[in-house]
Amino acid sequence: MSQVTKMETRATTSGENKVRPFGIRDQIGYLFGDFGNDFFFILVASFLMVYYTDVFGLNAALVGTLFLIARLWDAVADVAWGRFIDTRNPSKHGKFKPWIFRMSLPLVISGVLMFVYIPGMTTGFYEAYAFVTYLLWGTLYSTVNIPYGSMASVITSDPVERTSLSTFRTMGAMLAGLIINTVGPLILFVNNEANANRFFLAAVIFGILSLACYMACYKLSTERIVLQESESTKLNLSKTLKGLLKNKPLIWILIASLTFMVCFMLIGAVNVYLFKDYFGSAKSLSLVGLLQSVAVFVAMPFVKPLVAKFGKKETAAAGLLLAAAVYILLYFLPQLTAMQFIALLTVAMFGYGFFNLVIWAFVTDVIDYHEYLTGLREDGTVYSIYSFSRKVGQAVAGGLGGWAIAAVGYNAGLKEQTESTLHGIYMLGTLVPGLTLLVIALILIFLYPLNKERATQLAIELEEKRKAK
Repeated sequence: MSQVTKMETRATTSGENKVRPFGIRDQIGYLFGDFGNDFFFILVASFLMVYYTDVFGLNAALVGTLFLIARLWDAVADVAWGRFIDTRNPSKHGKFKPWIFRMSLPLVISGVLMFVYIPGMTTGFYEAYAFVTYLLWGTLYSTVNIPYGSMASVITSDPVERTSLSTFRTMGAMLAGLIINTVGPLILFVNNEANANRFFLAAVIFGILSLACYMACYKLSTERIVLQESESTKLNLSKTLKGLLKNKPLIWILIASLTFMVCFMLIGAVNVYLFKDYFGSAKSLSLVGLLQSVAVFVAMPFVKPLVAKFGKKETAAAGLLLAAAVYILLYFLPQLTAMQFIALLTVAMFGYGFFNLVIWAFVTDVIDYHEYLTGLREDGTVYSIYSFSRKVGQAVAGGLGGWAIAAVGYNAGLKEQTESTLHGIYMLGTLVPGLTLLVIALILIFLYPLNKERATQLAIELEEKRKAK
């Protein structure tokens, strides 16, 4: 028997004051959510490894193992937390918003704790401290990010309005990336070296900004949709899993997204060593961070017309192919100056920016396909499964990043790295992401089944199924 679910506005359900219509306030509120998320997420993704290797003095391979273990644990925590929230009844403030309010302060405190350095301690102490604080932060991140990501489904039921939320979410992430990647290197490094006090100062500043963003998200966003289920239609994990396994669009977008996260986080981790050691200019990372955000903002106006004409998967695949070609070209141009390298790199960032801009629309499609197959509308659970894949990608990237840096011979104790190490770092920063992005493009082109025509037809068939209930 299919799930019988009524989707009503809170005003209709409660009979109380009418809820204001969806508008720019919700879009900006949702923007602030990922703005707050990414103050710490991008700080951790881009700079935590160099903090652990150069401040704590930890072995890069050990750091990679820590990242692998923590992200795998976080992936499990995401699904567990998503299922937990889906079994809770909404409060007067909604189903998802209250968790953002409750858990944001503990999350920010745990983020600051990661960057506390106590000088003169043993290596064992630093290893244990890194493991405990990083695992704690990752676990608490799930308690905020899962309700935030799921909340879009109850802010509005209109597909066009949900797409606008996705765009504003990406804008929030890009704004955080612009600040972290542009201002971060200027704060964190002194004389081209990671500075413990500066890292702590940055964590405190970004933590305060993050908390302010979460509160703005809570205040400005409104949950309008209340899901009412009969006692006979409670969530059934077995039925959900069977539906997920039949959902080919979900499976392939999970694989593509996982691979992209591996690539994206590997680029972030390796770029620190690439510019610090290969080009001898850690502060150049500020320019990379600035241009990365600029590239996405330049791409943003092109997304809607390109998707309307060619489709989501076609637009994303074309951007990935462009990025792959540029990265592979860079590998064969090792004599470039830092500025020449960055100029070409910007083209690649523009290319894969299209994938980032439409990824949340892909997620909406696969949630719809899950409902089409099973009759189940489980936004929180399906989103947590998607988040699970991203965390696995982060786990793999964290492990690979540390192991790869160690494998090419990086030694934090050396003032200058050997030629073979520098060549290895350059390969990790160019050829490896180029080939990985090529693989993702091929997955979208040949394996992801929802092209423009099929996605349009899916929306029509799903609407007919809903009307027939």
